[in-house]
Amino acid sequence: MNGLTKAVGREVARDGIQVNAIAQNYVENPTYFPPPLTGDPEKLARMVKNIPAGRLARSEESARLAVYLASEDADFFIGQVVPFAGGWVTP
Repeated sequence: MNGLTKAVGREVARDGIQVNAIAQNYVENPTYFPPPLTGDPEKLARMVKNIPAGRLARSEESARLAVYLASEDADFFIGQVVPFAGGWVTP
């Protein structure tokens, strides 16, 4: 996905089309994580132990990033993969 985002972003940039991706980690949302996963404190602690922010992302936070990337304020973001993971990175 990263390579596709970058390649297509380059290909269509001159046509005024922006292509970017949000590389998000865990989002606290019942469709993303059903309550049996987030409702158990032990399971939740295991999920967030590698996230420096110490919590799951909220859907509103992810949505604000998507709105920003779709706005004129982000016109120079082209072919970028934006990490959205509370500081978590793959080892």
